[in-house]
Amino acid sequence: MDKWDNSKTQKLWRAILALRNIQEAKKFFRDLLTEQEIREFAKRWDAAQMLNKKIPYSEIAQKTGLSSTTIARISKWLNKGMGGYRLMLKRLSHHRNSSPCGKGLY
Repeated sequence: MDKWDNSKTQKLWRAILALRNIQEAKKFFRDLLTEQEIREFAKRWDAAQMLNKKIPYSEIAQKTGLSSTTIARISKWLNKGMGGYRLMLKRLSHHRNSSPCGKGLY
């Protein structure tokens, strides 16, 4: 089995970093992924944000439709992963708090 971090995935990371705005991201990810995969990623990101706010697993499962196993995995990555979730939570919180009217990127 291939390692997840390899020359092919490096090309993918570079392509993602070249995206300039939400419209470009929508176009690229819709071509790259199925609609179901996009919805699944959105649910996982939603769960990470809720876990960060200390919302109980049962409420997260009800709101997202994710299994408790998936939520536990997200929690593990949030707390003991590579720091990607924490990085983005912090970055988006900073953008939200520093923009006019507190609206940030949303």
